[in-house]
Amino acid sequence: MSNAPTKEPEEFRDPLQNYYPKTHNDPLEKALIDETVVAIHCTPVATVAPGTPVHAAVKTLAGLHVGCLLVAENGRLVGVFSDRDVLDRVALEYDQVKDRPVSELMTTDPVYVYETDSAAAALSIMAVSGFRHVPVTNIDQQVVGIVSPQRVTEFLRKHVLD
Repeated sequence: MSNAPTKEPEEFRDPLQNYYPKTHNDPLEKALIDETVVAIHCTPVATVAPGTPVHAAVKTLAGLHVGCLLVAENGRLVGVFSDRDVLDRVALEYDQVKDRPVSELMTTDPVYVYETDSAAAALSIMAVSGFRHVPVTNIDQQVVGIVSPQRVTEFLRKHVLD
């Protein structure tokens, strides 16, 4: 048996009892925090299957005038094929790779956001990681949309000018 004095238990104090959510004076700041990624209007989105030949994916990029295709298998995000991939992995070797599946030349394990994340989350990824396009998925990684610079500009303009 110990001779150490016993301490009286302290009364429980709720650490959140005096918590008040931050208020936003700036409408843009409020929108970035309070609105979800889908408020950026992340649709429509162009997708291709992993087995799509590179030449078909390049034709799709050019035909749709987009900078990024999401590669999805059964609706689930598996990669990204962007204009950067074309320049880095396809352009100089086009004749050798044009018939290969896009899955061999796409960016695997892309950084993405969930549709329930804040709009600020997508902008943070774009700013910090340097990505121009950020895929948007649901909790099951099913493709929901994509955030692009044009869509972000539209979102920002809406909240700055309103």
